[in-house]
Amino acid sequence: MSKTVTLERDGHVLVITIRRPEMRNAIDRATSEAIAQAMDELDGDNNLTVGILTGAGAHFCSGMDLKAFLRGERVELPGRGLAGIIETPPRKPVIAAVEGYALAGGFEIALACDLMVAADNAQFGLPEVKRGLMAGSGGLMRLPERIPRQIAMQYALTGEMMSAVEARQWGLVNQLTAPGEALAAAKVLAHQIATNAPRSVQISKQVVAEAFHWPAHERWQRQNALLETIIHSKDAQEGALAFSEKRPPVWTGT
Repeated sequence: MSKTVTLERDGHVLVITIRRPEMRNAIDRATSEAIAQAMDELDGDNNLTVGILTGAGAHFCSGMDLKAFLRGERVELPGRGLAGIIETPPRKPVIAAVEGYALAGGFEIALACDLMVAADNAQFGLPEVKRGLMAGSGGLMRLPERIPRQIAMQYALTGEMMSAVEARQWGLVNQLTAPGEALAAAKVLAHQIATNAPRSVQISKQVVAEAFHWPAHERWQRQNALLETIIHSKDAQEGALAFSEKRPPVWTGT
């Protein structure tokens, strides 16, 4: 993959690790491109169902590498945004496993994931206003979709930190763990998801992610069109047959 991003395959799960611990896993151009490539691998491999994104060392990600920015690097990828996940997330679900800081673009990367597991001492924040900038990688749009608007507004305008405990209380974090255990817990959750039919998982993610933005008069039409692709799939037949035969299903993703 690259020196700054490594991949680990664990059954049907792909673990993507940002490895710049000396920079608190800040994102430069090469790292952004490597994460994007990893997301493409996740979506393109029929043997993979779920991804986990995490950071090496004590922190998840501190956002854009400001030294790279000062060198003139643009870490956002055309049409895809920061880390290739902000503007075009993968079709398959991704879990953020967060230790330590998830700040600025790092928080925005976590928000672009579908689920979040965090150590109970993790810290989240959008401090861009303290630097004369703004959170331009989706945080100002995604955060008020995940927590109450007034609370999101407070964090956006003050730049103050949100503890993992607060994030859990607002429903932003799915699970809290002891420090150092976020990745292990994320793997348990990922394998729980990966026992299910791959295409059903993918389409279910799509509906949950998109339905809120569908016009009200089109919601059932759009969902039913996707439902038809599932009903007529081989995995739907396999699921029913396995249930009747009292055995685990053998999914093919078709």
